[in-house]
Amino acid sequence: MKKIILILIVTLVLTSNSYAAGSSSSGSGSGSSSISNYDKAVKLIKSAKKYEQKEKLDKAKKNYVKAQKFLIKSNDKNPNNADTLNYLGFTTRKLGDYENGEKYYLQGLAINPNHKGINEYLGELYMATNRIELAKERLKVLENCNCKEFNELKTVIEGTKKSKY
Repeated sequence: MKKIILILIVTLVLTSNSYAAGSSSSGSGSGSSSISNYDKAVKLIKSAKKYEQKEKLDKAKKNYVKAQKFLIKSNDKNPNNADTLNYLGFTTRKLGDYENGEKYYLQGLAINPNHKGINEYLGELYMATNRIELAKERLKVLENCNCKEFNELKTVIEGTKKSKY
């Protein structure tokens, strides 16, 4: 039942965002008020990653679910923010929905084709779904960035590091 509700929420978000005008805005998605939904989500994602490292996968999953809810709210309030779409793709993928995670990533790339995080995570998603040539395309976008995202994706593609996803 939870999976059906999650799919419905993601579907609603994806269909509502497809009608929004494109924006070239970037940044954290945070507003001028107290802690934004985006910032709350980022905090939960960092916590979830720590739980994963400690093999506390149920706690990690709960944090990803909560983070995703905050990101959906953030995206509704401030649509077409590549950073928000990156984390929406990430949390959706971490919850096992690769198809909708990929849609969020592609929405983000439409706004910012050189977004380091999206290119890395989408490349890792492509590796996890056995689409190696598409992963190599993401690596090609990152090759001149001199960034950790390039190195992370490169090691996954070379097989020297297993993707966590």
